Amino acid sequence: MFISTDGAGSEVVGLQWGDLNWEERTLLVQRSVVHGRVGDTKTEASRIPLPVDPRLGDALLEQRYRSMHREPSDWVFANRIGKPRWQESILQRQIKPAALRAGIGKIGWHTFRHSYSSLLRRVGADIKVQQELLRHSTIQSTMNVYTQAMSEGKRAANSVVVRSVLPFETCGGVTAA
Repeated sequence: MFISTDGAGSEVVGLQWGDLNWEERTLLVQRSVVHGRVGDTKTEASRIPLPVDPRLGDALLEQRYRSMHREPSDWVFANRIGKPRWQESILQRQIKPAALRAGIGKIGWHTFRHSYSSLLRRVGADIKVQQELLRHSTIQSTMNVYTQAMSEGKRAANSVVVRSVLPFETCGGVTAA
């Protein structure tokens, strides 16, 4: 859920069932929750509908069906008494141990945002699409802060440029693939 919705932990734990539009397969982030306190999202750009992948939608519907808290005003990630879970608790109890078991190592909420941004870039998503999915107010935020090129992407781009500029013999007689 966190990576497919851009990974803003405070906003994910701030989701209520009514924020999901099941017919349109979208969710609208309308609030954040930090240390149990409900607040606004960071920017106006944060409040645009996000697409919900059908598989994620199915998993959420299954979770809603199993939950004791199913009303539109109930929290998607509610604790036993119906309050929103603390993002720090989710990170410490579930995410960090899972990352260690998977051999990922150190992980935090921004890891999801950076990974999501880099993966969007890797699959060739248009920069405007990346900006909107990450809900940034400016393209500069998307490009300068969150998106990091994958090393194999850097290598491939560099090779294309070098091979287009240098003569065949200079490149060691290796032809471009």
